[in-house]
Amino acid sequence: MPKAAVLKKDPALLESSKFASEPQWLTDLRQRAWSKIDDLEMPIFAKINYHSWPLLNLTADPGINMSIPQTVVNESAAYQFASVGQIVAKAKLSEKLIKQGVILCDLATAIKEHGDLVKQFLFSKAIHFDEDRLTAANAALVNGGAFLYVPDDVEIDEPINLLQFQDSRQTTNFVNHTLIVAGENSRFKVLQRLATVGETENPAHVMVEIVAAAGSYVKFSALDSLAAQTHSYINRRGYLDRDARIDWTVGLFNDGNTVADFDSDLVGVGSHTEMQTVAISTDRQTQGIDTQVTNYGAHSEGNILQRGILLGASALVFNGIGKIIKGAHGSKAQQENRVLMLSPKARGDADPILLIDENDVIAGHAASVGRINQDQLYYLMSRGLTKEVAQRLVARGFLGVVLSDIPMAEVREQMIAMIERKLVNGQRTE
Repeated sequence: MPKAAVLKKDPALLESSKFASEPQWLTDLRQRAWSKIDDLEMPIFAKINYHSWPLLNLTADPGINMSIPQTVVNESAAYQFASVGQIVAKAKLSEKLIKQGVILCDLATAIKEHGDLVKQFLFSKAIHFDEDRLTAANAALVNGGAFLYVPDDVEIDEPINLLQFQDSRQTTNFVNHTLIVAGENSRFKVLQRLATVGETENPAHVMVEIVAAAGSYVKFSALDSLAAQTHSYINRRGYLDRDARIDWTVGLFNDGNTVADFDSDLVGVGSHTEMQTVAISTDRQTQGIDTQVTNYGAHSEGNILQRGILLGASALVFNGIGKIIKGAHGSKAQQENRVLMLSPKARGDADPILLIDENDVIAGHAASVGRINQDQLYYLMSRGLTKEVAQRLVARGFLGVVLSDIPMAEVREQMIAMIERKLVNGQRTE
């Protein structure tokens, strides 16, 4: 058994993570999580030995750079919310949305100005602080994030775009938590963009909770591109009430080692989730991605689609878990996990798991790990393309299944550019 990562329990670390004038209920939550950290196990990511990664190398009273890089200012023009580490660069909604009761702000402001609302949902529905050592660390040491609330019956046509940068211009903690609450029968889209500024080695802890009330629909998209020197833990969870739906589309294009946990709890009758994830691993990078759907409610439906590409001597493991709990009759659980190997030195796994405790259900899975289709490659090369260009075209097509689901054209273009960059650089190192 590998030695679990240990957090240095310096009381100054806990104190320096607190928001200014935070309420007692949050301080109590931090303290409860802090007291449990050592007793909890690290989360399990099958076939990934990540315990030696410096995910818990967090520093008491780290430095904070108050300046906002011009590149962040320029990129934030297309976003309603932007932050660099703990510093908020932008938080702006249209007057129309404000009049409808929509709230968008940083987490510290939300706790100060909308404390009762945040208290109702933070670490109480989608994620519980005592699930494992990393969730407890996030609850105890969260120092930034965003809050989005869309009231009952509000429908928003344009996506709400969140730009969140890890600040690695110096040693500092990035323990980020975004809470999204969808009121009954609300409908909206959210895009989260994660990136890094600076070149200092810092771990990243990123959590997203989406609580979807009855009849609501949330379309959540994410593009992650944290830096090579960043070891990251990313946890995105959904809690779905009756007839609620969350569609997830996540592009994992981090350059550093990553473990990610994407879960949806279909609690309500008739709730529905679609979970799509694409990832590229290059060089000696390691990524372990768990995607789980748990059907609690009758007639609920959860579908998982995961696709990944490996280059260099990298490793990528997809674990897809579909669970149907006793009583969730009439439910559906389907998954597809596919990995494309572009290097003989890489290691890829696609592990589908079905845990069924009810008879009247539909469940199935498909998984494959293989090389590029030689017929496709031959066809493209017969049209005059080089082998390298043909491989990149096939690989882009393999991942392109999710590109159309990204609601923001600028981010779709960024994702395409990242795919191309990783494929080109990966071929050069072969």
